[in-house]
Amino acid sequence: MAQEKHHYIQPTGPRDAMELIQKLFNKYRNAELTSELLSYHQNLLMRLGDDILRAAQAEHNPQLMQDLKSMTAIMKSWLPVRMSGHPFPGKMKNFKLDAASPKHQIKRQVHKIHNISNHRSSRH
Repeated sequence: MAQEKHHYIQPTGPRDAMELIQKLFNKYRNAELTSELLSYHQNLLMRLGDDILRAAQAEHNPQLMQDLKSMTAIMKSWLPVRMSGHPFPGKMKNFKLDAASPKHQIKRQVHKIHNISNHRSSRH
């Protein structure tokens, strides 16, 4: 029998690991709370505070350390918001909370229709 191997994504550095965690967090930020999701979130927070923190300190990059602190603070604020039953306000972008991102915007142009009436209308 062939052994089944597990293929995990191996980040190349702390910034790569933070980008991966950011992408995963944005996927589950408004998902239904389950015990599996809570343990997964706690595991990601533990990784940020342990392995990734040590790797970031070894790089001696103050901007990376600042990004790591803001990302950890955002992820720690996620649980109380979701436990209160509210959706999480915004997505994480560049390791910061981007709450001002609009969903979709429809551009409307007013066209003068040359009919009997002189009303302006919006054509989509």
